[in-house]
Amino acid sequence: MNSITFPATTAEIKTTVASTDKLPFYIYAVVFASFSIVVGLVWDISWHMSIGRDGLFSPPHLATYLGAVTAGLFSGYHVLRLTFASHAAQKQESIRFWKVFYGSLGALFCIWGAFTMITSAPFDDWWHNTFGLDVQILSPPHTVLLLGMITIQFGAMVSVMALQNRTGGAAHYNKQVLTWCFTLSSGFLLVMLFTIASEYLGRQSMHTSEFYIVSAMLFPLFMVAVSNASTTRWGATYMALVYMVFMAAMVWILPLFPAEPKLGPVQNHITHYQSFNFPLLLVFPALTIDIINQRVKSFSLLRALLISIAFVLILFAVQWPFGDFLTTPYARNWFFGTMSWYFGADPNYKYRYAFAPDHVASAGDLVKGLGIAIAIGTISSWLGLVWGGWMKSVKR
Repeated sequence: MNSITFPATTAEIKTTVASTDKLPFYIYAVVFASFSIVVGLVWDISWHMSIGRDGLFSPPHLATYLGAVTAGLFSGYHVLRLTFASHAAQKQESIRFWKVFYGSLGALFCIWGAFTMITSAPFDDWWHNTFGLDVQILSPPHTVLLLGMITIQFGAMVSVMALQNRTGGAAHYNKQVLTWCFTLSSGFLLVMLFTIASEYLGRQSMHTSEFYIVSAMLFPLFMVAVSNASTTRWGATYMALVYMVFMAAMVWILPLFPAEPKLGPVQNHITHYQSFNFPLLLVFPALTIDIINQRVKSFSLLRALLISIAFVLILFAVQWPFGDFLTTPYARNWFFGTMSWYFGADPNYKYRYAFAPDHVASAGDLVKGLGIAIAIGTISSWLGLVWGGWMKSVKR
């Protein structure tokens, strides 16, 4: 006798749809927190370029604090809910700490990152009041702040990865939504990394060996990890695209608003916000990273070497001529934003739209520098492969 299969009831269908579409709200919260942090960070740099001294509660700082508070509160609520209002099965999917609390690894990162960021705020205010305006991104209080920011952003990525990696995760949550959350959080992390190293990655440094050495040291580590851990085939490419769209949007949006210097001396008289750097063309080496990861499955050190060679050579092939382009009159428009200039700098500086002699590597120094970059990039890529493998194993 043939068996008869009855169609699912309406209640069962609704339950299935709900289980597929529902994503824990704290996931959205921490991804938004990561976004708010990078908005505040890039806005703050533009503020310093355009206005100068800022207070503890300036608008860019508030955007940054909003990210810290959002990540801390929602992650804290997630921990408390798991600890006091969850079933035993849910606790088994969590990490127990301090012998009392249960939470996800990503939530713990976000809580500690939020605590670090909030702690750095009065430290930064005291530093300004004591030593005045700092023009370096990596001052002591900024370093503490950046560590907290990166911890939150990494926590957002890990939170999403844990849901993706659990057995049956794709069946319980909307896979496309999870992919978007991971892509956005990884892209915002790339914005952070670029900003931290931007003193070495500006357009006037694109013809130096240092530019490619720093890039090879920093970017492959994170881009290879994301490419290796992502559930899509194009994890690094999507990461780079989010970074580029975000950075370009900040170049286009900020100059629309009025701003004037409030700290002397003023050499460059401006009336609107001066934008931060146009994004690097990282999507091209990122695409190569994804392709190599798809096609080369050999020993990780060999794959790391291939990734490093491709990353450095392709970045050099696109970024060197693009650096030339950014010095031409064709880039002095709202799209590329190369007209932006710090209010305290001489607008007639002869190397404003040119490479200073000490910022152009000779042929010999360039070949040597690219070789060093490939060697460093190999180590960075190998660590990225190892890290990405660990990220794929995270389930709590």
